[in-house]
Amino acid sequence: MNQKIRIGALISGGGTNLQAIIDSCEAGEIEGEMVFVGSDNPESGGLARARKHAIPAFVVNYGAIIRNFKKEPEKSVLPDDFNLQDALSKQSLFSTDDDLQKIKAFLITRVLAEAELLKQIEGYPFDLIVLAGFMRTLTPYFIDRINKDPVNPRIMNIHPALLPAFPGVDGYGDTFRYGCKVGGCTVHYIDYGEDSGPIIGQKAFQILEDDTIDSIKEKGLKLEWKLYPECIRLFAEGRLKTVKMSYELGSGKKMERTVVKILPKPG
Repeated sequence: MNQKIRIGALISGGGTNLQAIIDSCEAGEIEGEMVFVGSDNPESGGLARARKHAIPAFVVNYGAIIRNFKKEPEKSVLPDDFNLQDALSKQSLFSTDDDLQKIKAFLITRVLAEAELLKQIEGYPFDLIVLAGFMRTLTPYFIDRINKDPVNPRIMNIHPALLPAFPGVDGYGDTFRYGCKVGGCTVHYIDYGEDSGPIIGQKAFQILEDDTIDSIKEKGLKLEWKLYPECIRLFAEGRLKTVKMSYELGSGKKMERTVVKILPKPG
């Protein structure tokens, strides 16, 4: 039997994807165990799910940290290893047309919270972090300290749309409002952009004439609860490999992208 991987989860809300992952681990469908659950929200319903399963849980209150910075910025102490220029050069959340001071303030407040998040995580050795409805953007500061080997990323996210379409916080709503005939969900690795990391897996559903935003969210969630555990299982089996691929586009043009290959099951 393979050694179980250690999984940490970050959540903001009710934790239904968290529950699907916990259930899959307990049923033996994933060779893994949940070693911590962290939240940015003290009222997160997912914290109760963690306690029910005797999983260590903690809160880093992003909202309070951001409010304190805005009120008394001079009292905020950034981590010694944070380099603002490095974070600015790596991030791709904002364009060069955006207000530089607002970008700096965003990065600083998030790093203040992420430093606390990293302190909490230190006590729980892990192999993979899953974002299960974590409604906070991660900065290069956090990502680089988790993904110490760029070839082997260790942060997964599930998104409520068929990426690269409709990144952001309301994937199902955007899918519906655009009039799409197909919706779905995507599991991907995190990178420095907004829902732009290499895709691991996707599932799709039809959108019918009588569907509403609520009904397509319901369809999507049912697929999410299947897709996320499937992708984590592949990670646990060592079957996910990120590779850089080059493509000829014609007229002498080339492009390069990072893709996730799913390796065959050993034996």
